Amino acid sequence: MARLLMKNASHIVTCDPSDTVYTDSNLLMEDGVITYIGPEEQQAEEVIDAAGCIVYPGLINTHHHLYQTFSRNLPQVQNLELFDWLKALYEIWKNLDSRVIYHSSVTGMGELMKNGCTTCFDHHYVFPQGQAEGLLDAQFAAAEDLGIRMYASRGSMDLSKKDGGLPPDSVVQTVDEILRDCQRAVETYHDPSRFSMRMVALAPCSPFSVSEELLRQSAILARDLGVRLHTHLCETKDEERFVRERCGMRPLEYMESLGWIGPDVWYAHGIHFNGEELRRLAETGTGVAHCPISNMKLSSGVCRVPEMLELGVPVGLAVDGSASNDGSNLLEELRVAYLLHRLQSSEKAPSGYDVLKIATVGSAKILGRDDIGSLEVGKAGDLFAIDTRRLEMVGADLDPKSLLGTVGWKGPVDHTVVNGKVTVRNGKLVNLDEEKAAREAAALVRDYLAGPTETGLLHPALKPGRLVIYPKNEQYAARIFRAACLLVRTVCPARAAPFPGQGPLAENWQDIGPSATVLQTAAWEEKVQKAYFETFTIIQTLLFLPGMLD
Repeated sequence: MARLLMKNASHIVTCDPSDTVYTDSNLLMEDGVITYIGPEEQQAEEVIDAAGCIVYPGLINTHHHLYQTFSRNLPQVQNLELFDWLKALYEIWKNLDSRVIYHSSVTGMGELMKNGCTTCFDHHYVFPQGQAEGLLDAQFAAAEDLGIRMYASRGSMDLSKKDGGLPPDSVVQTVDEILRDCQRAVETYHDPSRFSMRMVALAPCSPFSVSEELLRQSAILARDLGVRLHTHLCETKDEERFVRERCGMRPLEYMESLGWIGPDVWYAHGIHFNGEELRRLAETGTGVAHCPISNMKLSSGVCRVPEMLELGVPVGLAVDGSASNDGSNLLEELRVAYLLHRLQSSEKAPSGYDVLKIATVGSAKILGRDDIGSLEVGKAGDLFAIDTRRLEMVGADLDPKSLLGTVGWKGPVDHTVVNGKVTVRNGKLVNLDEEKAAREAAALVRDYLAGPTETGLLHPALKPGRLVIYPKNEQYAARIFRAACLLVRTVCPARAAPFPGQGPLAENWQDIGPSATVLQTAAWEEKVQKAYFETFTIIQTLLFLPGMLD
């Protein structure tokens, strides 16, 4: 029997039905399950000295898009709202493959775990033609490597631009293809047992990228297989107009007509429900994943969380995609949620502790789980600890229950435990060489953003020491190369390269077509090659993504 003991914790905030807070207490886990909480001395093979620490239930993320981790902070989409934002980014996402999915999942889930998250639900719905196989498999592999509790979804899109939807043809599939792989994913990975580390939901993307038939058949299949249903809904006014014009109904009415309502369904965002619809959600036990930062970033609106809580609508917390959030930090989401609703609703807003419970027991409920979300005997050993013996935290522990909402926590937590196993120790991931993972992921990001030649970015099939540029015209090619030269001269002054037409490099600057230029760098020192490669990647990311130049 494997036993782990959190010893001498200053406070243990349980989020149990009685809102119990233990002081100067111990928490024992045996084979991943909590068996004791209290002041009595306990023994275990592994002991963490939690003196000065506040221990919290592990946070539960109820909506994410891990694949977006490698397309965050792109300047060309920063001021766009959802529909235009999606149209721009689909041109990048259509280049996804299993390598990108694995490393972006490791990056995103690693960040989540370092900030106290122990369960991650991911909504993956982009399956590019020719690269659709193995994407969910890569996610589960990443989760297993890190040790996080994973709840994946087999998402889908079948309504492309030609059919009146938003996504390009290259990332949609047929209904038959989708349903067949949905069943495979559930049969392969879904474990419904208590304390399961792997679960699967069916999750068509949204009303503006999915046909009526796919929504209807997904609901039937999900219930046949005994799994939950998830999608985006009522995120923007554009979505509402789309559904009204196409279907003659409001979004929730439309989804209910297709079987998409009930305690086995939860929606992401849920911003634009009216009062009658909120009451309907409460009556049916249909849940909402609240994504405050993403909603703010895309100017989508403010979810009516105070009203939802008053009515009894199940509400969980979520970070949404890293491209609409630019991070995977549920602790940050928690504090922003608290502040946002204080601004919007004043005294009717949820307290800091209320928001913590949304991120724990609330999130567990909309995922259909009663084995996680609180620290109680018989529940999973999922928790995190923060050491408050820091200058910046003096006085902040006067109300440990509300601290994460009112004061917030900056930086990684000290310890994260999932299923009774330490996954973060002293702020570092236990099961991952972070530095190596960061290097590998950063290199892959450059290749991924480069895309195929028609996008106007770096060609992905580069030979060592060779840069291929596909700009929209030759004038811009010259401008980019000149900028690269100037920047590299700063990095490597001793090996300053000349401009085109100057010195020994002149012969290596050559046209290979009406809109392409090659720069041969094989003879250069590795440092110079690396500097040029990174420079070109940065400049082209800024200037040459589709739609940036006419």
